[in-house]
Amino acid sequence: MEFSKEQAKEEFLEIYNEYVKRDGADLLLDFLLKSDFFTAPASARYHLSVEGGLCQHSLNVYHCLKAYLERDRVKDTYGLNYSDESVAVCALLHDICKVNVYKIGFRNVKNDETGQWERKAVYEFHDSLPYGHGEKSVYMITGFMRLSREEAFAIRYHMGFSGEENKNTVGRALAMFPLAFALSTADMEASYFLEKE
Repeated sequence: MEFSKEQAKEEFLEIYNEYVKRDGADLLLDFLLKSDFFTAPASARYHLSVEGGLCQHSLNVYHCLKAYLERDRVKDTYGLNYSDESVAVCALLHDICKVNVYKIGFRNVKNDETGQWERKAVYEFHDSLPYGHGEKSVYMITGFMRLSREEAFAIRYHMGFSGEENKNTVGRALAMFPLAFALSTADMEASYFLEKE
C-alpha cells in the first residue's frame, strides 16, 4: 500500500481539528505533534511496518469505521448512531499506545535472489510503559481529555478477539458497547484488507 506520510498527517490534522473539540483536545494534539505519532510504523512486522504507518493506519480505521456506521442495516436495524467527534476520537486515537515504542534496529536477512546474508534495518518494539494495548491507549488519552464510557470501552477492546485477554470478557464488552464491536471491525478491515502486503 502506497501513501504519502505528509498527506496522511495533513488529513489526520484536518479531521482531528474539525471534529475533536472537547477540553484537552488541543493538549493531546500538541503531544502527538511532539511525539513520533506521524512517523512511527503501525507495527514492527505486520501491517504498515513503514515510516508513517501509524498515522495512515489510524486514518484507514477512521474511514472503515465511518463506512461501517453509515450502512443502512447498522443505522436502521442496529440503531447505532455516534457523533462525528466520537468516531474521530475512537478511530484516530485507538493506537496511541504505539507512540514512542518503535526503534530502528538491524538483523541479518537472507536475500532470496542472491542467497547472501544482508544487514537490514527493522523496527523493534521497546515499550517503556507496558500497560497493555487498548488499556494503555485509554490511559494515555484520559491524561489529556475525558472519554465517554462507550468510547473508553471501544478503544480498550478494539483488538476484539485477537487480543490476549479473556475471551468471555471481550464478548461481554462487545455486546454491551456496540461502538467497541464497530471499532474492532474497522480495525480488522483496515489491517487485513487495506494494509495487507
